[in-house]
Amino acid sequence: MEQVRARLAAEREQTLRRLGDLTDDYDAVVAASRDTNADDEHDPEGATIAFERSQVGALVRQARTHLREVAAAEARLAAGTYGVCESCGRPIAAGRLEARPVARTCIDCASRTR
Repeated sequence: MEQVRARLAAEREQTLRRLGDLTDDYDAVVAASRDTNADDEHDPEGATIAFERSQVGALVRQARTHLREVAAAEARLAAGTYGVCESCGRPIAAGRLEARPVARTCIDCASRTR
């Protein structure tokens, strides 16, 4: 149990660092769009500022979603249901939990929902 708790805490910390970096990146892209008069929508040399802002924004949303998944996994751990598939009630394989500590379902159930 303590090893799982430590793994989830590490996942949370790593995601919080990533979220901080992404937020800084997003702020930099927004600042760049304010500080320039360039017509980035028609710049043949690269991605538009709007595209970059959208891309970083999507990564920020993914990080926030992962934080919610970590919190839910921690709640399942506290409730004694961590490692139990939410769909079929069977144990989730240790390898799956090692690879994806926030997994809610076993591999069989996860493959059926895709």
